[in-house]
Amino acid sequence: MFKKILIANRGEIACRVAATARRMGVRTVAVYSDADAKAKHVSACDEAVHIGGSAPKDSYLRMDRIIEAAKATGAQAIHPGYGFLSENEDFAQACADAGLVFIGPPASAIKAMGLKAESKQLMETAGVPLVPGYHGANQDAALLQAEADRIGYPVLIKASAGGGGKGMRAVDKSQDFEAALASCKREAINSFGDDAVLIEKYVQRPRHIEIQLFGDTHGNYVYLFERDCSVQRRHQKVLEEAPAPGMTEAMRRQMGGAAVAAARAVNYVGAGTVEFIVEQREGGQMTFFFMEMNTRLQVEHPVTEAITGLDLVEWQLRVAYGEPLPLTQEDLRIKGHSIEARICAETPDKNFLPATGKLRIYRKPDCSSFERATVRIDDGVREGDVISPFYDSMIAKLIVHADTREQALARLDEALSQVHIVGPNTNVQFLRHVVKSHSFAQADLDTALIPREAAVLFKQEKLGLPLAAAAAVAQALIQEKAQEGADPFSRRDGWRSHGLTVRRFAFEFRGEPAQAQLTYLHDGGFSLTVGNVSGVLSFDARAQGIEIHFAGERFLASVYAHGESDYIFSARGATQILAIDLLAHAGEGAADTGRLTAPMPGKVLSFAVKAGDKVHKGQALAVMEAMKMEHTIAAPADGVVAELLYTPGDQVAEGAELLKLAAA
Repeated sequence: MFKKILIANRGEIACRVAATARRMGVRTVAVYSDADAKAKHVSACDEAVHIGGSAPKDSYLRMDRIIEAAKATGAQAIHPGYGFLSENEDFAQACADAGLVFIGPPASAIKAMGLKAESKQLMETAGVPLVPGYHGANQDAALLQAEADRIGYPVLIKASAGGGGKGMRAVDKSQDFEAALASCKREAINSFGDDAVLIEKYVQRPRHIEIQLFGDTHGNYVYLFERDCSVQRRHQKVLEEAPAPGMTEAMRRQMGGAAVAAARAVNYVGAGTVEFIVEQREGGQMTFFFMEMNTRLQVEHPVTEAITGLDLVEWQLRVAYGEPLPLTQEDLRIKGHSIEARICAETPDKNFLPATGKLRIYRKPDCSSFERATVRIDDGVREGDVISPFYDSMIAKLIVHADTREQALARLDEALSQVHIVGPNTNVQFLRHVVKSHSFAQADLDTALIPREAAVLFKQEKLGLPLAAAAAVAQALIQEKAQEGADPFSRRDGWRSHGLTVRRFAFEFRGEPAQAQLTYLHDGGFSLTVGNVSGVLSFDARAQGIEIHFAGERFLASVYAHGESDYIFSARGATQILAIDLLAHAGEGAADTGRLTAPMPGKVLSFAVKAGDKVHKGQALAVMEAMKMEHTIAAPADGVVAELLYTPGDQVAEGAELLKLAAA
């Protein structure tokens, strides 16, 4: 086995590879950028080498520096993780030329599967079923439009060199094709350095089911069953599970056989995933079509590990070292059900806008990391770390395993309720809503599940103002009690010789002002009124949180104060409430409504307006690029553009004023 390997990646996947390497007695070398100097993956490895600036192009995409680091530290092999250079045939070849083992497929296989159009032509020859579409080399815009019209709408434009949902647009009608194509090509060139696209028929009620496979250098192949990755936003996966609900053994064998045929066609070696689009027809019939092959380890590989009991990174290392596959197809069995949730720094209610910031609070349930367990969390961050704009927004992967899907669902929701993050916005509560939605709970799956269930997924408030205010008041009273000393005059119990002490609390909740009135009772208790809800308030501080009784409700809450805000987490949901200092806020004027600001750090790509233009609410004004995605900035109200404050290509900070709007 290798004595030392270099991990050419960062974050969670670098920590994941390092954990298996340590169990196998293999030493590891980390590489890091300026932004990652104190990152978790740096301390997870035995050695670390600085390779450049914070932007990926200055560090994690620098093949020369990575290979130089491997040779300088005596590493024998390089594990690319996923993303960055993991599917770059030039990097795989450069490793081989430098006498280093690339822990992945040969460069020829990456090249064959890397371009979607060419790979589909190859799969057609191998007898793998394909979706109707155009996969040609001619990229003339008029030709592409004509091909889309021929195929029939809706169609999907996909970057030929793409992956991870980038450079992909769904188009419903012919008149929208030109703009969608331009946007898709722009994102493709920025993400992959190649703006070639292909056009495919957009399959109705599709499911995204993929097959995990492995090949070795001795000509052996196995498939490690399937994963359902149908729950997606922006064509990126949100929840993944194995096995796929409703999968028959016959269809599993057919899809597994097609995946192995795809691998054989390119002499594949190592871990790979063949992704299929599955069309669901009336009567439950399902037909599958080849979509693409990911020539690397997938983000969602832990669910396969959970149902097979295997360590896929260990398999990668053994295969790369020249060993045969540890098991044959007949040896493999499915055990139970596993689901993975991707916890990301983003705001689901704002079209999943990526978020950045410091993880001021990052608490997790009892779990294992990087190994099979009933509850597993794989992450590459720690409390106090910063989610930066330079890299992907994923914070962690939460994986559960149980005997049945129903048990796994319950276990996942409970574990998510115990993930407490204060700092950047996250999708944790959104994930809980998805898990408990009718469609997901009943396994009524397709890639449109999120928009179909939008009414119960977005803008949900499960705790409500009365309970949120009760938790905030209880937290304030506990903090005041902790500040009391031996001096009786330091007591904050509201005692009066006659009458009752009444306090007023002012809050802002979900953008609306709110008030609460607390009355100190003679028996030492409290009465609380929030809006039209009144009742006795009692609470008990415990190690797990505050047990609160109010208005006939009993719940356990963890409350974290940051600035003027209280962040409240409970089994029924999480929320945020702002405590307003009435004196501090007295006399404040109305907020300026004539400014349009950047919602995150990023680069201005284009403006759709100029000074003097009249605009209406919701009209697209500008396009920004951040966290490898394009984001459209829309007008918050009707008005007239007074001034553009930046030009395309400028980098801007979060909150930077992009343009000025005057009242219409």
